[in-house]
Amino acid sequence: MRVVVIGGGAAGFFGAISCAEAHPNAQVTILEKDAHVLAKVRISGGGRCNLTHACFDPKLLVKNYPRGNQALLGPFHAFQPKDTIAWFEKRGTPLKTEPDGRVFPATDTSFSIVTALKEAARQAGVRLRTNAWPTSIKTAGPGPFTLALNTGESIDCDRLLLATGSAADGHSYAAALGHAIVKPVPSLFTFTVPDERLRRLAGIAAQNVSLRIVDTPITQSGAVLITHWGLSGPAVLKLSAWGARFLNERNYNAAIEINWIGMDPKDALQELLNTKAAHPKKTVEVHALFSLPHRLWDHLVRAAGVEGPHRWADVSKIQMAQLTRALTANLTRIRGKSPFKEEFVTCGGVCLDEVNFKTMESRKHPGLYFAGEILDVDGLTGGFNFQNAWTTAWLAGRAMGQH
Repeated sequence: MRVVVIGGGAAGFFGAISCAEAHPNAQVTILEKDAHVLAKVRISGGGRCNLTHACFDPKLLVKNYPRGNQALLGPFHAFQPKDTIAWFEKRGTPLKTEPDGRVFPATDTSFSIVTALKEAARQAGVRLRTNAWPTSIKTAGPGPFTLALNTGESIDCDRLLLATGSAADGHSYAAALGHAIVKPVPSLFTFTVPDERLRRLAGIAAQNVSLRIVDTPITQSGAVLITHWGLSGPAVLKLSAWGARFLNERNYNAAIEINWIGMDPKDALQELLNTKAAHPKKTVEVHALFSLPHRLWDHLVRAAGVEGPHRWADVSKIQMAQLTRALTANLTRIRGKSPFKEEFVTCGGVCLDEVNFKTMESRKHPGLYFAGEILDVDGLTGGFNFQNAWTTAWLAGRAMGQH
């Protein structure tokens, strides 16, 4: 059985290893376009490699995937984060779980994961070719495939795994073999907000913020960091993922509502009234409420029209209502993604209806398989995108060696 894997990233390596280990008689070759392999693994998590997340209930795990959550439910019952952890630790790579659930190598360096994958591939007999990629893929039906390479040679294989990530080449291969491609667009990005008053608060973080894209049901919550270009932080990244297509369609120009304290407006108003009753002589600006950073509290108080030294006893009903709105329904507008183009996750790719998620085999073309980000699947930040790669590649690898 001749197996070719196109793509030397996380999914490509894991699929090749899984195939070679489960089917020792298979001849497995990885083709990588660049000179170096596992590039995203190297830079993930700031060079630490956040390889998965300690969420071991598949029903909860799929909630972290804006696209592909239903398709992944079955695969996660077959291979999930606890299996990923066991796989690497069995191969001599100890891992650690941080308080927020993210899983990293105990060494805090991605080199450990890169080394484990390379060594596992070597021991399994996987052949690796860098600076090699197909210029065309031809087949007369259900395999074999004939790949014309950039080197001028031609190779044949019985099974073909496309694990090219979000690269356009992979989508072109899939389309040429009859697959529909959902338009790829960026996911997991920060917001550019041209509001100078907000930018003057750069560096401030609020912990319990709720965000909503106006005129949509898309909401997320968590920490928000105010930057010199706009808004960042976990809540913003999650909102960008769930709103990726909506925001792309509107050229990243949309209104968002910020609830800085994550509370219902009625509850927030009641707490303000309680403070006014309990501390009528205290100055509003001096003591920040709701655990907000003082500079942010002062900004919101001024935005509500409470100017200068103001005692709680002197705050009017109108000002109290305005302060409640500033705290729980602060409207601003985003006009673009981060200027640094730091996103490296996309949504979009091979249409999920055209793939059998029990084996990751194409429903259009027998012998063709998919794994990782080439599919229209994307996860939130925190190791979920790598878990999609490990799971789909493991399934594809085990299935490819079967006759």
